[in-house]
Amino acid sequence: MSNVYGEEHRKLQEQFSTRKLADRLEETIIKTEVDEMDRGFIESRDFFFLSTVDQNGHPTVSYKGGDPGFVRVVDPGTVAFPSYDGNGMFFSMGNIAANPKVGILFIDFENPNRLRLHGEASVSANDPLLADYQEAELIVRIKVSKIWVNCPRYIPQMKRVKSSAYVPRAACETPLATWKRIDFVQDVLPPKDLGRPEKAGGVITIEEYIGKVMQGET
Repeated sequence: MSNVYGEEHRKLQEQFSTRKLADRLEETIIKTEVDEMDRGFIESRDFFFLSTVDQNGHPTVSYKGGDPGFVRVVDPGTVAFPSYDGNGMFFSMGNIAANPKVGILFIDFENPNRLRLHGEASVSANDPLLADYQEAELIVRIKVSKIWVNCPRYIPQMKRVKSSAYVPRAACETPLATWKRIDFVQDVLPPKDLGRPEKAGGVITIEEYIGKVMQGET
C-alpha cells in the first residue's frame, strides 16, 4: 500500500504506463526526515512557497521570504520559520491554525533545483525561536511527513539582482511597506504603523502605488 499515491494517481499512472516508475521513485527518493544535504539546501534559501488550506477547503499558496537561514532545520523531523509583518490578513497563519497540513516548495533559480516538503504545522507567539528573528511576530514549526527532491528541468535559470530591503535586520530600520501609504488604508492601520506613512514620503493614491509597483518599487 502506497503512502503517497491514491486511486486517482494510480489511474493516471496506469494510463501513461508509469506505475512502476512512480513506485520506484516512492521507494528511493521520498523520505520522512531531513538529511544533511536537504538541510544545506533548505537553510541556504531566502524564499519558499507555502501551501495551506482555508476553512472552505480551498488550497492557497503564499510566498515567504527572508535572509538565507531564516528557515531552520531544528532536527531531522522538524523545520521552523518566522512569520514577519504582512498585510494583516494572517491568511496562511490562520489556515494553519485551522488545518495543520502544509506543503512547501523550495526553489533555487540560479542553479536550478527544487525540494518538496509535506508536514503538519503549528503556529506560536511564544516560541523560543522568536528571540532569534528580528521583528518576527510568530514562529511556525513543521513536523515533516515527506520530503523529496524534484526534477529541476523546467525551472528557468535566473540571476538574483538584490535581496529585499524589507527583511527585518538588526543593523538597520525596516522600511515601511509602500502599500501602507495608500490613502484608503490610513484609518485602519495597526497602532505600530500610525504616523509612519507621513515619515516615509506621505500618503499616496492607489494609482500612484500601482505606478510605483510597475516601476519596480515595493
